[in-house]
Amino acid sequence: MLQNYLKIAWRNLWKNKVFSAINIIGLAIGMAACILILLFVTYENSFDGIHKKNIYRLDEVQKFPGMVAPQNVALSMFPMGPTLTKEYPEIRNFVRVRPNQKVRLTYGTKKIVMPQMLWADSSFLQIFDFKLLKGDRETILKNPNSVVLTEESAANFFGKENPIGKTLVRYDSDTIAFKVTGILENTPKTSHLQFDGVFSFNTFVKPDAMNNWGGNWLVTYLELAPNTDIAALEKKFPAFLKRHMNGEGWKFYELFLQPLNEVHDNSVSITHDYLNFQKFDKNYTYIFSVIAIIVLLIACINFMNLSTAKSSGRAKEVGIRKSVGAERTQLAGQFIGESILLSFIALVFAIVLVKLFLPFVVELSQRELDLAVFTNPLLLILFIAFAVLIGVISGSYPAFFLSSYQPTKVLKGSLELGKNKGSFRNMLVIGQFTGAVFLIIATAFVVKQLRYMEHQDPGFSRDQVIVVPLNANTNPKYDAIKQELLSNSLITGVTGSQQRLGNNLHQTGVKFHGDGPVRELATSQIIVDPDYLTLYKIPIIAGRNFLKDSKTDNARAYIINETLAKELLKEQPKATIQSLIGRNFGFGGMDSLGRIVGVAKDFNFNSLHHKIETLCIFDQKDWGYSEMSIRINGKNAPAAVAYAKSVWAKLAPDQPFDYSFLDEHFAELYRADGQVSEIVGILASLAIIISCLGLFGLASFSAERRVKEIGIRKVLGASVAGIIALLSRDFLKLVLFAILIASPIAWYAIDKWLQDFAYRIDIDWWVFVLAGALAVFIALLTVSFQSVKAALMNPVKSLKSE
Repeated sequence: MLQNYLKIAWRNLWKNKVFSAINIIGLAIGMAACILILLFVTYENSFDGIHKKNIYRLDEVQKFPGMVAPQNVALSMFPMGPTLTKEYPEIRNFVRVRPNQKVRLTYGTKKIVMPQMLWADSSFLQIFDFKLLKGDRETILKNPNSVVLTEESAANFFGKENPIGKTLVRYDSDTIAFKVTGILENTPKTSHLQFDGVFSFNTFVKPDAMNNWGGNWLVTYLELAPNTDIAALEKKFPAFLKRHMNGEGWKFYELFLQPLNEVHDNSVSITHDYLNFQKFDKNYTYIFSVIAIIVLLIACINFMNLSTAKSSGRAKEVGIRKSVGAERTQLAGQFIGESILLSFIALVFAIVLVKLFLPFVVELSQRELDLAVFTNPLLLILFIAFAVLIGVISGSYPAFFLSSYQPTKVLKGSLELGKNKGSFRNMLVIGQFTGAVFLIIATAFVVKQLRYMEHQDPGFSRDQVIVVPLNANTNPKYDAIKQELLSNSLITGVTGSQQRLGNNLHQTGVKFHGDGPVRELATSQIIVDPDYLTLYKIPIIAGRNFLKDSKTDNARAYIINETLAKELLKEQPKATIQSLIGRNFGFGGMDSLGRIVGVAKDFNFNSLHHKIETLCIFDQKDWGYSEMSIRINGKNAPAAVAYAKSVWAKLAPDQPFDYSFLDEHFAELYRADGQVSEIVGILASLAIIISCLGLFGLASFSAERRVKEIGIRKVLGASVAGIIALLSRDFLKLVLFAILIASPIAWYAIDKWLQDFAYRIDIDWWVFVLAGALAVFIALLTVSFQSVKAALMNPVKSLKSE
């Protein structure tokens, strides 16, 4: 019996080649999209899955006076970890971690720059389950001047030698020797902590650091007892802060706990998040999943539509089978079986498509995705179940529809498909194009918002600027390097700073002497050299710029942005920005010496995801800079970079010229948004393609059913254009209904999505009109192909076939 059913199923597929091909292609595309998104979502959800303990990250809410809004930060104070562990029994252990990028280490004659090193407590491997290949897990970071390397880092330094006990020397600051005490397996790509090695924290930490309440410069992870009531524990934190922090400072902080498995994809609202590899928004994984399901449902709808449309061709088969005793459940089972067979064929094509396009998706997402369908039995079983489910979903309605035919009516030739069946097909077509139009609109707004952020004037010029890291060895040579660079016309400007634009700038407490009592507030700050505003072309709207080679300006002159100026003047509504010039301002203890010398026009020193915060800029040459910014001649960029490299080699020969373009840094800020726009665009295109396949199939069926009507109309004088309009009109009505349904849904979804951006586009009505027109054009183009073909048919042939 089963063999007979399979034979019939194969014959039907082969008999209706066009419709079978449309179904298989549509299902294959939908399945492939779902599989690719499933791989991405699974990868995202696997972050930090290797760690089995109950680990939470300790985060802060900072709400200092003068801030535009409270900030969630992934930072904490040095004493918090040990103090919390001591006072609360539900906290079993802690580890403090601090990143250290581009560390220069030597072994003999080898000098290697390590992109990412960590400083950590000795409990690092007691809390985290990174695989240790060599060394004692309990004591590996216990002694000062210890370092643990990854397998790859150890091989770079020592080759096949045993690295344990060998000494590495750090040479980018005070020379420090580190003893290699262990080797870790290379860090998994699905770890939010990425590192080349770990230094022991106690190498430089002094006992008085335990009194450093208020300094936020590291990340603290806590191991909690199982089943700890997190909400109850967090309610104890205000009293904890009040107990340990001096004065009223505790009021400006809140503490909250973040589960380790949410650090990677649920930290969008958390700033100063320096240890979070490939940070992503989990809402986007939900969005991708929903869109992929929409695409798959559109493919399933195609199957239902085409199967019911072609049902009259199998009516006699159903009638004969029923007349010889076949039960309805048997017939339904047979048709669902045929659907499952088609689904398995589509699955094979889907896997081929996934294999073909996976490299592109890997490059786009920057994730190490892999389709291990033949090496992972569980994944293979999942795919088989997936194909069966899709087959059942796609074939259930056609199966019960076909099996419902009455044999007496069928065999007498009095079968009527009825309006209900056509109405249901119409609803399915509307559903298809509702999803497709929704995705067209969503794609348009996502791309529009991304382009807005990429091309919006940030308030400063970042074109043709390269940035080079500085350290304790290169800072003393800063002036000499700067003067040598400026001596060549290929270099148009040089400046230094302690932080980079495009990052969350550090905050500091300041005092302002206005007309009333001295105000204490917090503000973002950046230390620069006098040419900073000039190089970045940041306008001064009141006062002046820094004076070069001025002893009175060094550490005493402050330039503030408009936002901070408004904050300082909010209690003096009649005062002007100009009145701030000359006012005493500065760090506590230095505020009586410092003064405001200028007000800079607001500029977006962070991404457009965030509002502009208050900012003070000052020149404190003695503190040094963390990087040098070099503006090059854009007409001859290669030569300018080569010249800068030669100057660096001449004046700092023992330090690598590790430069990058500032534009690349800002591109990285919007990388996730770019990925979202491309993925949504691709899925929208697939939805349109599948919808058009279905529309093409239905148009073919409609033209086939009405071939004699078309022949009679042509004999009676109907024009080709009139017949095309007749055949296209009904389908276009369905598309217009879909546009009316999709537009308000899309408006609501886009409005909610745009709330995540501090600076965002308007929801323009013309985008909806354009998307609707595009959908109508695509549908018309799809239907017209069959309509034109039918209209041009010779009526003699169509009428003769009777």
